[in-house]
Amino acid sequence: MTDKTALPLPMHQSDQLVNDEKAGLDRLMEIMRRLRDPKTGCPWDIEQDFASIAPYTIEEAYEVADAIERGEMGELQDELGDLLLQVVYHSQMAQEAGLFGFDDVVDSISEKMYRRHPHVFGDESRDKSAAQQVSDWEQIKAAERGVDKVSTLDGVAAGLPALTRAVKLQNRAARVGFDWPETGMVLDKIIEEAGELVEARNTLGKEEIAEEFGDLLFVMANLARHLDLEPETVLRSANTKFTRRFKGVEDRLKELGKTPKMSNLEEMDALWDDVKRQEKLS
Repeated sequence: MTDKTALPLPMHQSDQLVNDEKAGLDRLMEIMRRLRDPKTGCPWDIEQDFASIAPYTIEEAYEVADAIERGEMGELQDELGDLLLQVVYHSQMAQEAGLFGFDDVVDSISEKMYRRHPHVFGDESRDKSAAQQVSDWEQIKAAERGVDKVSTLDGVAAGLPALTRAVKLQNRAARVGFDWPETGMVLDKIIEEAGELVEARNTLGKEEIAEEFGDLLFVMANLARHLDLEPETVLRSANTKFTRRFKGVEDRLKELGKTPKMSNLEEMDALWDDVKRQEKLS
């Protein structure tokens, strides 16, 4: 375990380490310690705390996912480094507060992965499906939490993206039998929720409309589960497609000496259809 009160290296040793391009993780951790040094560090880094850094941690995770989706493996290397920096950053702040250090983080995840894979590191059989392994994983997690003392839904982080959290909540409920048995029933529920949204739009106020819209999104997330899709991934792909096609519309308008503000919906919609046709032909 990390010595939470470890003294910093003498300056000459620190300089040697931060300039050693082959020192790997030790170099990164010393760079982070130097950035946070209250006397000689970076003023911006010194001012940060867990709450102020958390948004960057989330952003870096999304940038990793974006590089993977675009198949940019060179960028992925850089983005994984940025994400690793976030772990080192939080660990450095925790060590300064006497809470834990980076080695404690490593020990914790190592113990967890070892404990939750008895079919690899223990005497349990590996002869089971991925779905059964997921179920066993959840049982082990429940035992660690003390399942008799908590709700089925406890432990699903509130800070997750809303669609991802919806799926995780639904997965938890499904494991205890609270789920539609057929995809068709989910589709029927979508039709029902869409009708309620139309009714709310026509007869109710903004708060009720928002509630019905949320219900519809929640059921859409459930449909993704039943179709074995990740809604965040699917929506990111839809965003990418929209961006690509709209830029195609802008390019065609530019050839006509126009901008979108100089055009109208009818013209842009026709150009949009042309972009779609060209994509299908290519």
